[in-house]
Amino acid sequence: MLAACAGSPNKSSTGELIDDSVITTKVKSALLADKTVSSMDVSVETFKGRVLLAGFVKSPDERERAVTIARSVTGVKAVSDKIEVR
Repeated sequence: MLAACAGSPNKSSTGELIDDSVITTKVKSALLADKTVSSMDVSVETFKGRVLLAGFVKSPDERERAVTIARSVTGVKAVSDKIEVR
């Protein structure tokens, strides 16, 4: 009976959703502030502190810089790099 009342491990709490939203905003802001990254072509999504970067950049250096920036943001637990170099 109690199992039916237990929370699902896959669902995020309201606090986690807010934290993820804050992390996403901070990563996007940091990418925009950096002149070496074409941040308009990189999307950012966050789930439970894990950031997904996807999109396109012009060079491997730009790709690495975007990942480094994301990793430097407080609250980021991991970064998944799905950025492609064009």
